[in-house]
Amino acid sequence: MKLNSELKYCVFDKPLELESGAQLSRFHLAYQTFGTLNETKSNVVWVLHALTANSDPIDWWPGVVGTDQVINPEEHFIICANALGSHYGSSNALDIDQETGEKYYHDFPLITNRDIVDAFIRLRIELGLPKINLLIGASLGGQHALEWAIKEPDTIENLILIATNAKHSPYGIAFNESQRLAIQADQTWIERKDDAGKQGLLAARSIALLSYRTATGYDLTQQDTSEDLENYRATSYQKYQGEKLIKRFNTFSYWSLSKAMDSHNVGRGRGGVEQALASITARTTVIGIDSDVLFPASEQKYIAKNIPNAIYKELSSQLGHDGFLTESKSVSNIISNALAPNLVV
Repeated sequence: MKLNSELKYCVFDKPLELESGAQLSRFHLAYQTFGTLNETKSNVVWVLHALTANSDPIDWWPGVVGTDQVINPEEHFIICANALGSHYGSSNALDIDQETGEKYYHDFPLITNRDIVDAFIRLRIELGLPKINLLIGASLGGQHALEWAIKEPDTIENLILIATNAKHSPYGIAFNESQRLAIQADQTWIERKDDAGKQGLLAARSIALLSYRTATGYDLTQQDTSEDLENYRATSYQKYQGEKLIKRFNTFSYWSLSKAMDSHNVGRGRGGVEQALASITARTTVIGIDSDVLFPASEQKYIAKNIPNAIYKELSSQLGHDGFLTESKSVSNIISNALAPNLVV
């Protein structure tokens, strides 16, 4: 059953000071909630989305979030907020700059994962939620979850990190930069208009897919059955996925969030990554995917090794990084086994 929750907005008039030294004098976050908050406010499950997802995890994470799933709105108060800089309702480059009265476009300030989490924390406080029983995220959302668990160790009770890392790798940054180069190659990217860089974004998405999947995954899903010399299934698949994205997302948000991902380093200003991870007090489960090339399992093993008493579980998938979406049954089983005695209902 599909549950619909109205998109809500929280506006913050107090400036958000950014790591770059800039500030957002006024900003807003879009979010959705599912289920009912119990009397003790102890059944909060906060889901953090990946790069181009939105604030409706029932839509993009079926089999994990939803009625009768491991994260269940009939038992839990589920909240998912759209990340600062994203396209789905929160402050981003297409909003009006209060200083100029015009849209930000290329002038939207650099935001980091730490800035995004600071905005989430402001929302948590505004909603009057003293604790988060379970904080869960994968990929970029996992980076946010990890940063949050370090910033507010007494607030996060259970933590699940999936296909993510403690510091974004040079390989991951190189993939992101290659995508931004594709955007810059689009001659419209320099224009101050909502759809600037649209074809560059299509190309960027095609590059990204190569890091989300594996050679084996393409062999399984994109094999050609004809002997046509040009119209390959893999060719049409890349174009189709790029076209899908440019219909629902804007290039400025993609640029902002890829930069935020590059900035991810939980050890910055905290005495190093290991010292930062050691400060986490949440009961933690870290899930790796054995075929992930973008966030290899070694990165999740490193996180689990350095968070006190963390548990590491590995998911087997032939589809690579996207396994956290495609292998929902296996993901749910790991979550259920890890949290059965600890997830408040």
